[in-house]
Amino acid sequence: MQSENRFFDDLSKLVNGAAGTLAGMGREFESNAREKAKEWMGGLDFVSREEFEAVKEMAAAARAEAEDLKARIAALEGKAPTKPAAPRAAPKTKPAKPAKGA
Repeated sequence: MQSENRFFDDLSKLVNGAAGTLAGMGREFESNAREKAKEWMGGLDFVSREEFEAVKEMAAAARAEAEDLKARIAALEGKAPTKPAAPRAAPKTKPAKPAKGA
């Protein structure tokens, strides 16, 4: 019986060591895959979520400021804030007459 216990002890140590090695290999593979994915995405000029959110907030603030400035201009000019006026057509010019004696 003593030899059987030693056999099972050695077998359990071998299995535990193999499991630990496999787990380490899995973690190493995962970290390498993440690193490669980051390199690949970095080469495609993607932006991070934080950068995107910051620019999105800046655009919203700029849009709100532009609307406020439009309202102030309209108030200073004495206009009620209405829809924008249609663009005016450019005045037509008459064709030049040929010079006499030429």
